[in-house]
Amino acid sequence: MKLLRYGPIGAEKPGALDAAGRVRDLSPLVHDLTPDWLAPARLQALAAIDLERLPLVPEGVRLGVPVAGVRQFVAIGLNYRQHAIESGLDVPTEPVVFNKALGALGGANDDVTLPEGSVAGDWEIELGVVIGSPVRRVSAADSLSHVAGYCLVNDVSERDWQIRRNGQWCKGKSFDGFGPVGPWLVTRDELPDPQDVPLELAVNGQVRQRSSTADMIFPVAQIISYLSQFMTLMPGDLVITGTPQGVGMGMKPPQYLQRGDVMTLSAGPLGTQRQRVL
Repeated sequence: MKLLRYGPIGAEKPGALDAAGRVRDLSPLVHDLTPDWLAPARLQALAAIDLERLPLVPEGVRLGVPVAGVRQFVAIGLNYRQHAIESGLDVPTEPVVFNKALGALGGANDDVTLPEGSVAGDWEIELGVVIGSPVRRVSAADSLSHVAGYCLVNDVSERDWQIRRNGQWCKGKSFDGFGPVGPWLVTRDELPDPQDVPLELAVNGQVRQRSSTADMIFPVAQIISYLSQFMTLMPGDLVITGTPQGVGMGMKPPQYLQRGDVMTLSAGPLGTQRQRVL
């Protein structure tokens, strides 16, 4: 299934995409797509619903974060070899882990507002992984069984805060709205191989990033296993898995986001995003 949440910020309702690509209202059956609905048995129950019998949602409605109640927003850095090279950093031998604040979460097409005085706003298309059941010290072979599904994420960054402000990367990653998610969550049964997802990001119509999750240094199964060795991942937790080459910081000279720019992202079955920069 492709599960989503629609409506104004703070008042989203649950929905799903039908076979014709139309949004159907799940609220007659489900209060919200909270983490408890990500358990395998409940996802199976949702998959059995005849979406054609549910109300249609008007076209053009705002789409919010696909899952309510995200507890952790965990990120992996430098997970594509060419991105590490363009960043001037060594290719990591273990996953680079940092966090984004929950306030960074936003809808797929919400505006992205740069902080006052921003000089180095940047884009990063990424595959997001949503956890469906608790994960503790799991093997890579078993880790994907704990995944509820996958989504498209833009890991928006402010490089000046990230690199030059004497601290962890989360400083440049955690401004409000710096993590557009969605438009929907594709359940794991519909995307059996997370290492075969095309990724493309354009700024003002010019393609900046074009790659595939096949190019990851650490695949999704290894990332989930690695994280679970030192933290417990819980249903609803969101893990983003790194970005390919083509970020603004890596261009010569660097090119950063400006007021009025438009970022468009696509990732095959994970859908598309469009954000205007304010």
